[in-house]
Amino acid sequence: MKNEPQERSVRTLRVGEQVRHVLSEILQRGDVHDETLAKHMVSVTEVRMSPDLRHATVFVKPLLGKDEEAVLKALRTNTAYLQREVAHRVKMKYAAKLKFLADDSFEEASHIDALLRAPKVAQDLGGETDGDD
Repeated sequence: MKNEPQERSVRTLRVGEQVRHVLSEILQRGDVHDETLAKHMVSVTEVRMSPDLRHATVFVKPLLGKDEEAVLKALRTNTAYLQREVAHRVKMKYAAKLKFLADDSFEEASHIDALLRAPKVAQDLGGETDGDD
């Protein structure tokens, strides 16, 4: 079998989406008995599976980005419980090891948008933004 890390297979995408749904449901229903997680709405924005489906990188974002570090710590503290639940609900040969990371894509998009709207950049774009804002 060829090893093509740059290309994610349909299978890894499908399993990642299943894991994302399961984790979202667990967090939404409050199945994790953790005070920090009980106080925050957490969005699971993406789950990237390794090609062998043994590792899952879970990108999360607390509502309004509040207490992000505390939420990540709570998720990491409860990783064993979450891994067991995912293994039980998503039929896989192996229980995937979960790794929780903050989803910074929203900040990156805002930063790029701000750069594109900067007067110097707008000037270089040749008047495409004349009359706006």
